[in-house]
Amino acid sequence: MVTSLFPDNLEQRATALIRKATERGQRIATAESCTGGLIGGLLTEIAGSSAVLERGFITYSNHAKAEILGVPKDILLLHGAVSEPVARAMAEGALARSRAHIAVAVTGIAGPGGGSPEKPVGLVHFALARELRETLHVERRFGDIGRAAVRLATVDQALTLLEQALEAPLLA
Repeated sequence: MVTSLFPDNLEQRATALIRKATERGQRIATAESCTGGLIGGLLTEIAGSSAVLERGFITYSNHAKAEILGVPKDILLLHGAVSEPVARAMAEGALARSRAHIAVAVTGIAGPGGGSPEKPVGLVHFALARELRETLHVERRFGDIGRAAVRLATVDQALTLLEQALEAPLLA
């Protein structure tokens, strides 16, 4: 019998994250492209996650990023979907279009194709938006380690950003 789709270490971290967010009264939204909902999927593996996961946006296409999250089309055209400005706009859009306190966004190239010298397979941009705080950005280059591995590494990094956000002092 399969108990979880995710590795034990990710599930354990997600359990702790849900507990911490619940204790702090913090709700989370996700805006996912290359992971196609895996971050939200991991969080919903945890009993009690409904108190924390406010909503998730799967915006795989540029059209969805613009329509659902409000990512400006000119940013998409100028920088491409896999870029810092788009990740930031995704996170900020998810925060603005939800009742969450924290929003994490991911956009990247999971492979096996689709990469270029400037944007290779394994490149992922992350952003974390929080109420009344500056949006954070992280870029990771996981390499061409396989589609599933890139996606799981992306989930891992997104959890790290959420964990860090929940360790920060709450604003008065």
